[in-house]
Amino acid sequence: MALPLMRKATAVWLVENTALTFNQISDFCGLHELEVSGIADGEVANGIRGMDPVSSNQLTLEEIKRCEEDPGAFLTLAVNPAALGEEKRRGPRYTPLSKRQDKPAAIAWLVKFHPELTASQIIKLVGTTKPTIEAVRGRTHWNITNIVPTDPVVLGLCKQFELDAAVEKNTKITKKTAGYDSKRTENKLFPLRNSGNEKLTILESETVLPPGESPKEIGKKENDKETNFLEAEKIFKKDSNLE
Repeated sequence: MALPLMRKATAVWLVENTALTFNQISDFCGLHELEVSGIADGEVANGIRGMDPVSSNQLTLEEIKRCEEDPGAFLTLAVNPAALGEEKRRGPRYTPLSKRQDKPAAIAWLVKFHPELTASQIIKLVGTTKPTIEAVRGRTHWNITNIVPTDPVVLGLCKQFELDAAVEKNTKITKKTAGYDSKRTENKLFPLRNSGNEKLTILESETVLPPGESPKEIGKKENDKETNFLEAEKIFKKDSNLE
């Protein structure tokens, strides 16, 4: 399915300037309907400026009016600039001299709105270096006071599908890691494996403690029980000897 250039920016413009339904906008921009609803509520795509698809010859006003009058109709893309030059890039990224000064602004935007991205992913998207990323992130860049966070897609440093792919890939890795860690840190109480007099040793990190009691208090109680048992046993032996 053909998709417009800068899908999220186009969706922002359509939400703000048309009476189209969320379903129509999501179908045209290739987004989930809940994501379009989040854009309308201001929870998604913060900081992204809307892109007019009419001025970029991707839509016509007649097409928008037709779909506004018929909620069951769907928009048709007139021109698909995003399909031009979308082949996989080979070799290092080349950035024109006129756009190299925009790299710090793009890095600041990625660090602010997508902190989950790693330095290597930002390097691939913007074509920068790790020291520059660390300088912007730590606010030690020589021009940090004049840097205004700007979407790298708007600056033309990367394409929207590249940014979306990097974010989606990192989100999947984060969710998988979080699920693995939650399983490892889950508290478990191991069952007693024998019915003899052997004592069961349970690690403190894996012990389920009663509310309001610490491991030291529980250990003290166990020692007191053992002491009382030994004293009772001595008294029983003395009584048996007297008989």
